[in-house]
Amino acid sequence: MSFINFLFYSFSFVLLSSALIVVSTRQMVNAVIFLILAFFNVAGLFIILGAEYIAMLLIVVYVGAIAVLFLFVVMMLDIDIKILPTINRQKPLITMIILVISAELFLITKFSSINLNSSKIKFPTPNDISNTLAIGKVLYTDFLLPFQISGAILFVAMIGAIILTLKSDKRFIRKQNISSQVYRTKSQSIGIVKLKSGEGIDI
Repeated sequence: MSFINFLFYSFSFVLLSSALIVVSTRQMVNAVIFLILAFFNVAGLFIILGAEYIAMLLIVVYVGAIAVLFLFVVMMLDIDIKILPTINRQKPLITMIILVISAELFLITKFSSINLNSSKIKFPTPNDISNTLAIGKVLYTDFLLPFQISGAILFVAMIGAIILTLKSDKRFIRKQNISSQVYRTKSQSIGIVKLKSGEGIDI
């Protein structure tokens, strides 16, 4: 067995084991931690396949942002699942769906190995440069405008999400109204209180 095959089987074994723990454990924090471990092993498999850009993107986006966000949300909510001895009437339906999906995946994997038609690579990767450099050249030359438009759409969506979460009655922000300050009168600005000698004022 070569070293590449050893790495492939090692990453695959850890990936399948961690994925099984994610869907079977009752502790949400442990599920998120093993989900992060699964992402790291998927990134290792992508590196073995020569797709280092997708591997780094998987680590930065999923591990560095989404999985960490899940972990913080689960830890802040302090979810404690209480298992009650009830009969799950949906278990036969879920089992049937799992069997159907497993059979479809097996058939797809079986028939995908048969070369029924010839495939053609539309954007082949040159041999003298790396995969990341080739993706960068194609992305910032041929697809520069769609890339910038998608970035602008995501930026507008982020601003819209921030605005929707802010409520005017709960922000505690004092805004300056220039027109009301300019047109105010003396009676609106100053209050004259007459006091008797020897008495104070109750504030």
